[in-house]
Amino acid sequence: MTNDVLVLDAAGTRAGLDPDRLAEALAHALVAVARGEVSAPPRIAAEAPAGLLGVMPAHVPGLGLAAKLVSVFADPAAPGRSSHRGVVALFDEKDGRPLAVMDAESITAVRTAATATLALRTLAGPGVNRIAVLGTGVQAAAQLDLLARQDPDTPVVVGGRNPERARALAARHPRATADTVEGAVRGSGAVLCCTGAREPVIRRSWLAEGAHVGSVGGSHGPELDAPTVDEGALFVEWAGAATAPLPAGAHELQGLAPGRATLLGEVLAGGHPGRRDAAELTVFKSTGHAALDVAAAAVAYAGAREAGRGMSLAF
Repeated sequence: MTNDVLVLDAAGTRAGLDPDRLAEALAHALVAVARGEVSAPPRIAAEAPAGLLGVMPAHVPGLGLAAKLVSVFADPAAPGRSSHRGVVALFDEKDGRPLAVMDAESITAVRTAATATLALRTLAGPGVNRIAVLGTGVQAAAQLDLLARQDPDTPVVVGGRNPERARALAARHPRATADTVEGAVRGSGAVLCCTGAREPVIRRSWLAEGAHVGSVGGSHGPELDAPTVDEGALFVEWAGAATAPLPAGAHELQGLAPGRATLLGEVLAGGHPGRRDAAELTVFKSTGHAALDVAAAAVAYAGAREAGRGMSLAF
């Protein structure tokens, strides 16, 4: 018996990821994680001499069943940076039929930026004066594009080691400027770290009182310094971010005391207040989670079907 499977390239995958629908689906997935409703084994990776292949399957009730295969390899064209390439396969959660195969790089970049933005909106204090986006690669670009689309009036400063790349990225947002990493962090009410760091890129002493920090990078090392983690109210997507060993857990959270981190889904569900006062430092440390890939894949698939995008193949 054959089955029609929708195949989406990078452009088709991105086109289906409506920001509002994606934010709603991500919130659904995060709450489901917090309630123990998601089936998702800890991610595993096969090591190759020049990189790794990660495998992340999950089921989220009401959203679907999906698996992501993604390679993380050094980018020869950009020394010190890495590429994330692969596919996401979406299945019908009721009968197991394969529904779609789509671009994993687009899914990862957009859902990561959307999750960091959702955490910012949930945890940051009122009236964030400026948002710092640290990094000049693919993930920083996805984050800036999302902010430009959803919050074009809040000033943004791009912090990077390469001034030319930082200025080029800042041009994607109507109210963005470029600065050094430290210059971008100082005075910003929210800081979104989107780097391929192997060592901390920010210092606690740079952060303004009551700042919110979101960290989505650091696959190869800690992106945040220890005082920022130690002194902040810490939030994560899943408990394993703090309890699981590498590569599933976060570099910054290895050896963290039990119960130190709060699930973002608990805040979204109303079971935790999130930020407790205006002066508190809030820290969202993201490692990614397969449930978020399911959410993004479901949104991309629905959007593509509605718009008639993609190519249908018989499997």
